[in-house]
Amino acid sequence: MPIYEYKCNKCGKQFEAFQGITDPELKSCKFCKGKVQKMMSLSSFSLKGSGWYATDYKGKKPGAPARKKPTEAGESSSAAKTETATAAKDE
Repeated sequence: MPIYEYKCNKCGKQFEAFQGITDPELKSCKFCKGKVQKMMSLSSFSLKGSGWYATDYKGKKPGAPARKKPTEAGESSSAAKTETATAAKDE
């Protein structure tokens, strides 16, 4: 829900109000019941960090080493080598 800022013309106080986009504007001050006007304020929206250009979405960067995923065959062959070495020591 957006936050809107208002300023009272009578007492000069500024205050914020949580209002839906379709809600009507406030007409009176919550402090003195004087007439208020809606203020323009800066948005808190900002874009920070990487990822905002097409070059940032390419995925892998050049020169980055590829990661090797262990496969079931690779894991089972290393287990077989360990079992063979253990059996050779027992003899």
